[in-house]
This record gives sequence, C-alpha cells and structure tokens, in this order.
Amino acid sequence: MLSAVQQSKEPQKIHPHKFTLWVAMGAIVMMFAALTSAYIVKKNQSSWLEFDLPRIFWYSTFAILLSSVTMQLSIRAFKAREMDRYRTLITITALLGVLFIVLQWLGFSSLEARNIALTGAKSNSAASFLLVITGIHMVHVLGGVIALLVIFIRAYSVKIKNYNALPIELAGTYWHFVDVLWIYLFIFYNWIG
Repeated sequence: MLSAVQQSKEPQKIHPHKFTLWVAMGAIVMMFAALTSAYIVKKNQSSWLEFDLPRIFWYSTFAILLSSVTMQLSIRAFKAREMDRYRTLITITALLGVLFIVLQWLGFSSLEARNIALTGAKSNSAASFLLVITGIHMVHVLGGVIALLVIFIRAYSVKIKNYNALPIELAGTYWHFVDVLWIYLFIFYNWIG
C-alpha cells in the first residue's frame, strides 16, 4: 500500500524529446519577437514603404489553418489505430504545408509584380523585413513538412508496426506551433506592424 502512495506522489516527467522541442520553440519565439520588434522600430523611419499584403497571403493562412485541423485529426486517428485514415490525413497535412509555402512564394512574386522590390538596390526596408521574417517562417514550415514526410514514409512502411505516438505528437506540437506563429505574423503584418 505504501509503494502505491509513493508512486502516485512522484511528479510526472516530461519526455526528453518533448522538453527539447519546447525549448526550441521558446528560442524560435524569442527570435520572432526580436524580428518583429526590429520591424516596429524600423517602421518609424521616414523611408518606410506602406503596402498591403497580397490577397494570396489570406489563402495561405487558410491553408495552414486547415493543415492544423488535419494534423490534429491524424493524431486522433493514429491513437485510435485507424491507420488508413491516419495515412490519408497525414498526407493531406503535408500537402497543405507545401501549398502554404507555394502560396507564400506566389505572394512574394505578386509584390515584385507590383514593383515592390524585396531585395537589391531598389528594395525598401518594409519589403525586406517582410521577406526575411516570412522567409524564416517558411523555412520552419519546410522543416515541419520534412518531419511529416518522415512520418508519412513510416506510415506506409509495412515493416514497422509500432504504435508509439511520440513522433506524431512531437510533429503535431511543432505543426500547431508554426501555425500559431504564422497567425501572429499575419495579424502583426495586417493590423499591428
């Protein structure tokens, strides 16, 4: 009886991979906080160019929000051992991540077409900040897509029948994180910055 009481008093330990992911996400938050702070400081200069984001950034926002839903549904399907549903949902999530990146790239192309130079001698700090901050976010999304592709390959592997949910939970946490990060940036670009 005493050992059962002692065991219940032991604190729950977080898995080392989850802890590492949370520390990394904290560092990423700090980096984006610094970048958006620099954006605000730089915006007060007289040479700052005001422009609206192309509508395609709204579509990319919808794509990443939808991918967060499919990611959560894929985690549920995995835990319920509904492997066909899980495979379908993880595939859709990865494709929506790629779609997000493509739409962002098209948004940058749209700015260039409106003669808003993102780099070079004719560029303005406003466009360059947009490119750098959003570009860094796109790299983080690409990292998430790569993680999803690894999980995708494992999902279709006939050799592996391991129902360890940790990899999909880690990928899901990170995926939701880049989703929330983009929502912050999108709000920042449109209404704060």
